Amino acid sequence: MIKINVQTEDFNVSEEYELLRKDNSDDGAIVFFCGQVRDINLGKTVSGLFLEHYPGMTEKSLHSIAEQAKERWPLNKVRIIHRVGQLNPSDQIVLVAATSAHRGAAFEATEFMMDYLKTRAPFWKKETSPDGEKWIEAKESDEQQLQRWSKPN
Repeated sequence: MIKINVQTEDFNVSEEYELLRKDNSDDGAIVFFCGQVRDINLGKTVSGLFLEHYPGMTEKSLHSIAEQAKERWPLNKVRIIHRVGQLNPSDQIVLVAATSAHRGAAFEATEFMMDYLKTRAPFWKKETSPDGEKWIEAKESDEQQLQRWSKPN
């Protein structure tokens, strides 16, 4: 099962956990990554973050990332939620989760999906700081993280 949502509203991590756990006695591991908006980026104060996307295209891209993870690891369920619109420091921005019989597959798949999401998913981010607003791109360190997945498992 793959479930993808791109939404403006916040999400409840406890509810998402229960949905992944419910009727799922096959899996011994449920691994989550939940990201939030930081109040600092590249040494500068951040007061807000605005995210844009192309509806339909973004969901398709996230679904493709989830499918790639399921091809590489024995996963049962995958859940991705990404928020768009205006967000503030400490707001939740993303949730990525995977379930598997064993923790190693779930941990690796969750990292893989986050690395691809950070660099390849079609989101555009505009940061607000004391210097004004500016569009931001993926960091070089995010691209380097992505490279480790091009090697065979």
